[in-house]
Amino acid sequence: MKTTIYLITCIIMLFGLMGCFPVSYAFYDIELQEVERPAQAKERYGEPKIVSTQDAGVNKYLFEDEMVRVLWLPTKDAIHFSLTNKTSQSIKIIWDEAAYVDVNGSSHRVMHSGVKYIDRTNSQPPTIVVRNGSIEDLVFPTDNVYYSSGKYGGWKKTPLFPDTELFGEDLNTEIKPYINKTFQVLLPLQIEDVVNEYIFVFNIKNIQIKKF
Repeated sequence: MKTTIYLITCIIMLFGLMGCFPVSYAFYDIELQEVERPAQAKERYGEPKIVSTQDAGVNKYLFEDEMVRVLWLPTKDAIHFSLTNKTSQSIKIIWDEAAYVDVNGSSHRVMHSGVKYIDRTNSQPPTIVVRNGSIEDLVFPTDNVYYSSGKYGGWKKTPLFPDTELFGEDLNTEIKPYINKTFQVLLPLQIEDVVNEYIFVFNIKNIQIKKF
């Protein structure tokens, strides 16, 4: 009983301390800078275009050619996207060949929506996008998923970039190296027997810190 009371007291004190000191959060302004396609893609799928849009104040980026239309919403937690197949044939996203390349140039295996954390290292079947159909999904590096043991453990994930400052941590120092850095998402898109590697290059334009 005494132990329970002690734990409750500690929790109350912890939240009290958090209430006394403002918590800082980082907000990332990330743009789709360019898209690299196979050499023959221009001939087969026409000129590409990138258009920036806003939805409820949130920046999104639309890439489009004659094969696909991809609307991207990159965040510090995951890279969300909506993909539309513009062709008259099915397109497969080959997940086992997809990759996330971080700001340091290191390549990482990725997982997507629907994949259990415990299965993150297993082979992932392709996602099929039927002709003129669309899907909504996300990309996240499997290296950022881990299992924590103990009473309050379980499956957890770390964000792609520093996001929160607590108890005197210097968030400015943590985020500074990320400004104007690029990261990439490789999506292998297979149509019939041809795999087209689309590399989406994102740039971290700016980072704002807000205190609450």
